Amino acid sequence: MNIIKYALATEKSIRLMESENKLVFVVDIKSNKKQIKEDLEKSFDVKIDAVKTVITPKGKKKAYVQFSQETPAIDVATKLGLM
Repeated sequence: MNIIKYALATEKSIRLMESENKLVFVVDIKSNKKQIKEDLEKSFDVKIDAVKTVITPKGKKKAYVQFSQETPAIDVATKLGLM
């Protein structure tokens, strides 16, 4: 099962990346926070402090991922091709 579908590059997500060291991902609706965290840590070799999830009115699940201080979110965004 592919948990992470894609990263969002909206104005809000870019602001969160710069101010709070967070990235926003659209994830599988059935995934939980622990699975999202493990998948991202394995895929990008990063350390994650917290994951918060929201289900949008359109039925998509967004994960707001807080990276640790030693892992700048902009580095992950660059790997993903967002920056």
